[in-house]
Amino acid sequence: MKSLVVKVKRFDGSKTWWQEYKVDISSEKISVLDVLIKIKEEQDPTLAVRYSCRMAICGSCGMVINGIPRLACQTLISELGDSKIIVEPMWNHKVIKDLVVDLEPDFEKVKAVKPYIICDTKEIYEKDVEFGQRPEELEKYYNFAYCIQCGLCMAACPVVASHERFLGPMALNAAYRWSADSRDQGWKERAKIIDREEGVWSCHLAYTCSAVCPRGVDPGFSIQLLKAALIRRTKKP
Repeated sequence: MKSLVVKVKRFDGSKTWWQEYKVDISSEKISVLDVLIKIKEEQDPTLAVRYSCRMAICGSCGMVINGIPRLACQTLISELGDSKIIVEPMWNHKVIKDLVVDLEPDFEKVKAVKPYIICDTKEIYEKDVEFGQRPEELEKYYNFAYCIQCGLCMAACPVVASHERFLGPMALNAAYRWSADSRDQGWKERAKIIDREEGVWSCHLAYTCSAVCPRGVDPGFSIQLLKAALIRRTKKP
C-alpha cells in the first residue's frame, strides 16, 4: 500500500484555497482521475471534478497536474514518479468550481471558424454520386481530425493567457482540418476569419499546444500551414 498526498486548488465561487488529502492506493497503475474519484467517494463529496468516458476520448477531465495540462484519466500515478500530486484547474479558463472550468468560450471560437464542410448544397442533394476521397487527400488533414476539443492546448498557450480575443490553437486547428478537406469549399470564408491579428498572426510559435495534446495532434503545425496558405494566396491549404 502506498500513500499519496494530493494537493488540490479549490474554488467555491467566491474564494480560492489549497486543500490536501492523504490517499492510500494499492497500485500505481491507476489514473489521477481514479484518485480524485476515490477522494470524492471516501473523503470529500464536495470536491468538483468533471469526467465522462474515462478513456481519453471525451476530453472532459482536462486539468493541470504537477504543472502540466493533462487529461486526468490518461495520467497514471506511475508516470508522475512522485508521491505528492498537485492538481489545478486548467489555466486560461474561468473556473466554475474546483477543477471544473468553463469551456464555452473555446467552443465559441471553434464555432467561429465554421467547423464543417462548406459546399454547394445543390451539388450535395442533386448529384447521385458519393463524395469520395483519395488516400493522399485524406492524408492532408487526417492527423488534425483527432482533436477531441479538450482545451488543454488553450490552457498551455502563452498567447491565449494574455490575448483574450486570440482564436487559439483549438479553433485554428479546426480551421485547417476543414479547409484542407478536399470536399470543402469554405477556405475563402475561413481565410477572412483567421487572416487578422486575432487569428493566425498572433501565434508566436511556442508549440506548447502541440506538446500537451493528449491525442498527438500538432495544432502548432496546422497554424503554420494556415499561415503558409495565406501568404501564398493558395486556393486551399
